[in-house]
Amino acid sequence: MANQIGAFFKSYPDREQATKDIAGHLNKFWPPVMRKQIVKIISSENFKNDDMDQMVIKAIKNYLKH
Repeated sequence: MANQIGAFFKSYPDREQATKDIAGHLNKFWPPVMRKQIVKIISSENFKNDDMDQMVIKAIKNYLKH
């Protein structure tokens, strides 16, 4: 689902703003339990960076409230 959100914002011309907007969307519409879970997933040693869009990973690491 996070990749689908990222795909929407990927069309924005300002990549940094798009990254912030991805996190803003997740912060606004995802409950804390889901945000904590996605942070846990991308922090796992089993997580492969190619499993998720790089802009989404950056949004989660840099701007997500958890």
